Amino acid sequence: MFTLLWMLKYKPPGGMSEVSSFRQGLVIGSKPVVHPILHWLLQRIPELKKRAYLARFLVKLEIPAEFLQDDIIAETFHQYEELVGGFKNIHKECEQLKSSGFSTAEIRRDIVAMEEEKDQLIKRVERLKKRVEAVSTHQRMLELARQLRVEKEREESLAHQKQEQKNQLFQAEQRLQRCQIQLKDLQQAAADEKPESLMKRLEEDIKFNSYMVSEKLPRELENMRKVVQYFQKVASEPALGQAELRELEDKIRETNTEINHLIEKRMMRNDPMDDKLSLFRQQAAIIVRKKETKVEELQEAREELAAVERELNMKSSQARERGGAELIRGDEFKRYVAKMRGKSSTYKKKRQEIAELKVEYGVLQRTQEILRERHTAGQQQLQSLEAQRGISGYSDTQEELERVSAIKSELDEMKGRTLDDMSEMVKKLNSVIAEKKSALSPLIKDLRALRQEHAELAPEFEQKKAQYDTCAAGLESNRSKLEQEVRMLREETAQEESRYHHINCMREIIESQMERAADQSKINQSMDLQVRRTALREKYIANTAEQESLGKGLRQQVKQVRENQEPNMRQMKMWKDLETLLECKKQCYLKAQSQAPIGHVIQDVGKDMLVL
Repeated sequence: MFTLLWMLKYKPPGGMSEVSSFRQGLVIGSKPVVHPILHWLLQRIPELKKRAYLARFLVKLEIPAEFLQDDIIAETFHQYEELVGGFKNIHKECEQLKSSGFSTAEIRRDIVAMEEEKDQLIKRVERLKKRVEAVSTHQRMLELARQLRVEKEREESLAHQKQEQKNQLFQAEQRLQRCQIQLKDLQQAAADEKPESLMKRLEEDIKFNSYMVSEKLPRELENMRKVVQYFQKVASEPALGQAELRELEDKIRETNTEINHLIEKRMMRNDPMDDKLSLFRQQAAIIVRKKETKVEELQEAREELAAVERELNMKSSQARERGGAELIRGDEFKRYVAKMRGKSSTYKKKRQEIAELKVEYGVLQRTQEILRERHTAGQQQLQSLEAQRGISGYSDTQEELERVSAIKSELDEMKGRTLDDMSEMVKKLNSVIAEKKSALSPLIKDLRALRQEHAELAPEFEQKKAQYDTCAAGLESNRSKLEQEVRMLREETAQEESRYHHINCMREIIESQMERAADQSKINQSMDLQVRRTALREKYIANTAEQESLGKGLRQQVKQVRENQEPNMRQMKMWKDLETLLECKKQCYLKAQSQAPIGHVIQDVGKDMLVL
């Protein structure tokens, strides 16, 4: 589990100082250790999936150095490293292809524009066919034009092949020059070498290897065995509880105290011989440590040099397989960088020109659309005027007649031409074509060179863009983290400020209460009876007695209301019924007054009688 978390680049919260406690927390399944790990994993699921997939192929196998002395194992490990490097390149290309997507809107616009161009070309071809069909030798002319196009295409392909052969020749000459320079360097190095320097270098190598074999590697092997035994012992023992851990910590403290006591006793003896020997021991230990560090630095430098040489050989072999030039060194690389800078500036200028042309093309398209709209509006207005005048279709007929007359005049002119005129025209066309071709040939060459430069610079641009995107994404994630931290700190600051103001208010209240209590104590201690009567305590007592009397009166009122609630409710209901009855009598009386008299009413004491 610890190796998996290291592979996923999880950092424990306590840092390297608390690795042992972190391991113990993983072993016993402690919640303060496991819950942060789960929180970190669930927040980064897509990123960790990709990292785990890449770790399956990119985390190298750890093979001891003594096993790599075998030729078969070393060769197999070298092939394994080459496969890992190839996987890195293929994965990088795959990511670049995924990120470099095309815009569907641009593709649709291009398709629409190409369809419009196709329709225009079809119309032009039909018009040209109609014009040429009237000529008697049009088949011969078409055949000559076809042959001319074939020869032009052949000429372009030959020119392209010629340019490629020139490039290959130039690359071969550069390769030959570099090989000659390398040969001279090797010859000079071999001439400068002396037997004494070779013997000295071999002696140093023998000393280093003997030290590695006799001292360093056995000591490291013994340490690793002890560590493995310790790990096996830890793994074989059951998981420790909290009480057992406390016991072990107590034992460790006791052992440390005993060690300190022994060191104090030894210092109290203060033997001069032991002091001298201890000084020499310290110097020897310092020398051994320095020697070990230097040997490790030398080993790391050799490994780094070997890795760089392997990478250089791999890159050079890949370049040779792809037909490219070999690696450039020294002044040639500086000249190549200067040349690439010039090409980069030229490329930027051309790209700016292309952008300006695109902007101009958009403006022209918009102008064309506006003119089309105006033309259609004018045609509609003309058609409406023709319909009003009763001559609808006149403009179309006029245009058709003009077109027919133009075609007829052209046919007449074409019929009036002789074969000499046609041959002269063909010669003129050939001369014009040759002039245009000679004028366009340097431009075409420059364009091909620029295309080649563009093809060379495009991968570098994509790589830089990918690096920029990754850097921008990392900076954006860091910025979001910093913003979140600032937000949390601001919230904490606001909470602390509110707490500070609350505490200040409470302090002021307590101070006022203390002042009031001090004043009251002074009043109580005073001998003046008048002052004591007006004391705040007596006022509080009087107010308390008054409130108690009010409370008693209110409680008595509540008790009376509860006792008289039912009879009062019945009496209220009786009054409501009486009110309803009187209202009903009033309505009946008013209704009787409004109607015609049918009889007479005899009113007596306590009763009314109606006699018909």
